[in-house]
Amino acid sequence: MNSIDTFNLDIRALRTFIAVLDEGSVSRAAIRLGVSQSAVSHTLDRLREALGDALFVKSGRGIVPTRYAIQAGPHIRQILDDLHSLSSGPPFTPTSAEFTFTIAANDYQRDLLLPGLLSVLRRQAPGIRLQVIPSGIPTADMLRKDLCDLIVSPHAPEATDIMQRGLMADHMVVFYDPAHRQAPESLADYLKADHIGILFGTGEKTAFEDSLSARGLTRRTAVTVSNFSGLPGFLRGTDMLATAPKRMSEHLLKDFASTPLPFDYKPFTLLMLWHKRNQNDPAHRWIRNHVNGVAATMNDLNS
Repeated sequence: MNSIDTFNLDIRALRTFIAVLDEGSVSRAAIRLGVSQSAVSHTLDRLREALGDALFVKSGRGIVPTRYAIQAGPHIRQILDDLHSLSSGPPFTPTSAEFTFTIAANDYQRDLLLPGLLSVLRRQAPGIRLQVIPSGIPTADMLRKDLCDLIVSPHAPEATDIMQRGLMADHMVVFYDPAHRQAPESLADYLKADHIGILFGTGEKTAFEDSLSARGLTRRTAVTVSNFSGLPGFLRGTDMLATAPKRMSEHLLKDFASTPLPFDYKPFTLLMLWHKRNQNDPAHRWIRNHVNGVAATMNDLNS
């Protein structure tokens, strides 16, 4: 017998072999596979050359498998089953999984959503460790280069290989300490006040800051912090203003009053972002579903 020519073996050829073996007929195998009889015959010729055996021979008006084909059948079925399992991703059992999952999120998204996710992990998948890193204004390369597994951000990189799913809506408001000042009554009142600004540690301004510049609006920033967590300490006991997402009134800025912005600024959506190579990974999909579940619970509470 000749050594096997693996270049003439592929999944289609193996599926054709199994179809002919099961049907005992080239014509019925062709119908099953949705191809022509000549295509099946041509594939069988390639297999005969690759495997060094006739595989199927004429018997009366039909065909019968050779002894080699009968013995090879279970092995080829196992190969196809293994390939199918491989394409479906590795098996995932939350209770026994052991790995670290990295999410990039700034402190606003982190404090809003990820404690709820960790609570789910500790109950259902205690071996999955959660690592959180800052996202700044995220880039596609953060996901392409495996710097993180998932990003939670209102900013989606413009890239066809980055998948996204909306989690929840939010909008910007003005926070202030009611013990030390009133809400700004007008745009002029807002602009002349002292403000606390945000400049991410990665060096990017927030989209809100860029929007002000685009409108030609100028405000006095008395202090700039690198994340939203820096707002309460500077806001408390002062007459300054801080512009931040409304949902921060549920946790980090819950001790402060808020008022709408004195100009139109469109709401935004918090997004979950991941690379398309992880689209069908069962563990990744399981975690994404639970992030979405945490967000859905919070949307219900605020509806």
